[in-house]
Amino acid sequence: MKRLDSFTPIGLLLGIVTFSYGIISKNDVSGFLQFIDIPSIIIVFGGLTAAMFVSFPPKEMKQIFVVIKQAFSKNEDQLPKLIDLFVRLSDRARREGLLALESEMEEVDDPFIQKGILLAIDGVESDTIVDIMNAEISALEERHSKGRSLLEKAGEYAPAWGMLGTLIGLILMLEDLNDPSNLGPSMAIALLTTLYGSLLANLFFLPLAAKLSMKTEQEVFLKQVIIEGVIGVQSGQNPKLLEEKLSAFLSSGEIEEREQDAEEEAF
Repeated sequence: MKRLDSFTPIGLLLGIVTFSYGIISKNDVSGFLQFIDIPSIIIVFGGLTAAMFVSFPPKEMKQIFVVIKQAFSKNEDQLPKLIDLFVRLSDRARREGLLALESEMEEVDDPFIQKGILLAIDGVESDTIVDIMNAEISALEERHSKGRSLLEKAGEYAPAWGMLGTLIGLILMLEDLNDPSNLGPSMAIALLTTLYGSLLANLFFLPLAAKLSMKTEQEVFLKQVIIEGVIGVQSGQNPKLLEEKLSAFLSSGEIEEREQDAEEEAF
C-alpha cells in the first residue's frame, strides 16, 4: 500500500525556507520583489519546456506528472510481511501440494508474487521461473529509468537556460554602458536567470530523480526476495529453513523487531 512520503515535501519546504531566509536576512520581506523578474522566468521556464519537447516524444512528456507523483509516495515496509507470506505458502505446499496454493493467490495483491507462484503450480522449472521473473525486473528498471530521465534532463537543462538568460542580460547591459548607474541593477537582473535555473535543478528536479532512483533499487530488492521465496516454495523447502534464508535480507533492526513480535505473540 502506498502512502505519502512526508520527507519529500518537508525537504522541499526546508529548501524554500532556507532560500527565503537568505533573501530576507539582510532585507525585509519586500526584498523578495528584487528576486522576481518576469522576463527571466519566461526565459528559464520557456527554454526548459522547449528543450524537453525536443528531447522527448509527447507520449513520454505526458508521464512527467505521474513520475513526479511517484516521488511523493512510498510503500509500507513489505519485507517482514513477505517472509511471513512465503513461510505460510511453503508450509501449505508441503502439506497439501502446490495446487493448494492456487486459492491463496486470490488473497495476494502483488501480481509479481501471483505470477511466480502460478508458474510454480503449472510445473515450470525453477530456472525458467527465475528467467521470466528477472526479465520482468529488467523491464521494470527500464520503465523507471525512462521516467527518471525526464527529471534528470530537466535538471541538466534548467541551469543551462539560466546561464543563457544571464548571457542575454549581460549583452543587453553592455549595450547600455553610457549610464554607469544602471550597471548594478542590470547585472542583478541578468544573474536572476542563473538563480532560477540552479534552484529548479538542485531543489526540485535532481533531488526528485535521486529519490526515484532509490525507490527503484528498493523495489528491485523486494522482487529479488520474492524470487527467492517462490523458488523456495516450489522446491518444497522446509518453512523454517526458508524463513532463515529470507531473513538474511532483513536489516539488524528489522530482525530485532521481528524477534520481539514473535516473543509477544508467544505470550
